[in-house]
Formats: sequence, C-alpha cells, structure tokens
Amino acid sequence: MLEQYKNKRVLITGGMGMIGSSIAHRLVELGAEVRIVDARIKPYGANDFNIKDVKEKINLYQADIRDKEKMTPLVEWSEIIFNLAGQVSHNDSIKNPFLDTEINYIGHLNVLEIAKKVNPLIKILYSGTRMQYGKVEKIPVAEDHPQRPLSPYALNKSAAENLYLFYHRIYRIPVVIFRITNPYGPRGQVKHHKYCIVNWFTRLAIENKGITIFGDGSQVRDYLFIDNLTDAFVKAGIEPAADGEVFNLGSGEGTTFKEMAKTIVDIAGSGSITHVPWPDHYINVETGDFVADISKIKKIIDWKPEISLKEGIRRTVEFYRKYMKFYL
Repeated sequence: MLEQYKNKRVLITGGMGMIGSSIAHRLVELGAEVRIVDARIKPYGANDFNIKDVKEKINLYQADIRDKEKMTPLVEWSEIIFNLAGQVSHNDSIKNPFLDTEINYIGHLNVLEIAKKVNPLIKILYSGTRMQYGKVEKIPVAEDHPQRPLSPYALNKSAAENLYLFYHRIYRIPVVIFRITNPYGPRGQVKHHKYCIVNWFTRLAIENKGITIFGDGSQVRDYLFIDNLTDAFVKAGIEPAADGEVFNLGSGEGTTFKEMAKTIVDIAGSGSITHVPWPDHYINVETGDFVADISKIKKIIDWKPEISLKEGIRRTVEFYRKYMKFYL
C-alpha cells in the first residue's frame, strides 16, 4: 500500500520540526516528491539538522501558512498536505492568544481556502491535540468525549478541527484529523520545557542535571514515540477510509509522570528527580489523567504503536548523546 507514495507530490508545513521532518524522511524513503515549508518562527522546533540527511532530495521553502501569496502555488502543486505548522505551547497561548489564533486558526483557514479554490481534490492531514478534551471524565478517552478546551491553544485546535470537518462536509476536501497525545523522540527541540517534555527531561538527564516534577508525579499521561506517530500519518495519507475521520493518536497506555522521568534517568544513567508544588499558571490547563482510546485508528488504518515507551526513550537518549550540540 505504501508504494502509492512513489512520485506522489507531498507538501509538509512546519516540516523542519520533529513531526514534519520525521514524516519527510519516511516519504523520501518511499519515493515521494517532497516539499517542505516552514516559517522558522522562534522558539518553535524548526531545525536545519532535522533535514540534513534528506536535504538534497527535497525542496525547502521558507513561508508562513498565513501568507496566501506564497502558499497558493505550493497548495496547487500538491496531492497531499501534512499540515503541521502551528504555535505549540499552551502556556504561550495564554500570554499571547492573538498570535495563537492567527497561526493555529487563521493560518489553517488560509490553507483550506486556497485548497478550495485551486486544488479541491487535495488530501490534507491535520495535527490536533489531546488538550482539546480539557478535563477528562473517563479513561481511556474516546473520540466522542466532550471537548472543553482549557487554553487558547486547545481552543484554537478544536476550532481548526471543525474548520477541516466543515470543508470536508461542504466542499468534499479529503481531510484526516489527529488528536495527538504527548509526542517525543529524535529531532524534537530540547531548548526549553514549553513542549516535548520527554525530550527536555532527556537533555537534563544526559547533562546530569535535576529534573523537576510538579506535585507527586502521579498524573498519568500517554506518551507517543515519533516513529509510531509517523507510521500513523503516513498510512492515513493514502487510506481512503480515513477521509473525514477524527482519530486519537497515542500509545493507548498510561504512564505516570514520575515513572516516565525515572525511566529517562535510569536509561541515561545520570540526572536526578526533585518534586516541587504546582505553580498557579499550570493548574488552569491541567486536564487530569489521560490515556487515549486508540481502537478506532487501529481498525480503520490498520495501525498500532510498535515501539514501547522504554525502547522509545532508549532511542531518544541515544540520539541526543550523539547530536545534542545541534539542538542547543
């Protein structure tokens, strides 16, 4: 089935970040014609080292998804778009909700409007977040769980998701929606703790520094290794049954925060863990325990996470031991 990517024209927005660059590597292997567009907005995850190995096999453009003039020819050229561009920090969205709305809602509206006008048969895959659910009522969380976003970031992700579903329903643009849990792994940023917390903890452990955990660390999360995530996106990109569907994308397994941190320290063989009280500005976006119900995606696109948390962390530690200098 994946041979369908041979010579397929694929555009990846936000393509120099962890998710986009990982998808780019996979698509190059499959023989796709890949274009990457990235606005390189700081302090997000765009990193030239992420595409070093495929740079000669792709075309790279610097553009913002809000820029209609630059995005129109790219959308018109494409057969599939992995639309991953976004503002990715829920705390930053509270400080600057206007920027979050411009990128995470207006930017995606811009891409959809362009597609409607110049390329209505294009398939677009969108990366939402488990933060859209807000306070969790029951675990595991299925796709029909109510959405009660607790930050502008989550709110705009929910709103953008509805945009995609509207354009699919009214204009028949094929779209696939993912609500991603907590991704981590090689090619993720490690400069700060605002997102990709497993990667941030990995850096601290490798540097033999202290890892700070808020509260007792008993909160449960669903951590998703980047290779598992990439497999899901790539399969969904050519699966007609996925069109118009919303999928949870996670491991389907719950891990406490302290267990995640301890696994990193144990595998790295360095670092330490300290517990501190929750700061006020985090409480307002805390969703409670979270584990995704991934039965729907398993059934429709024949996908399951192959790499365990322990193995994923081992690969992440190994990657940053080799390449940390390119991510500082």
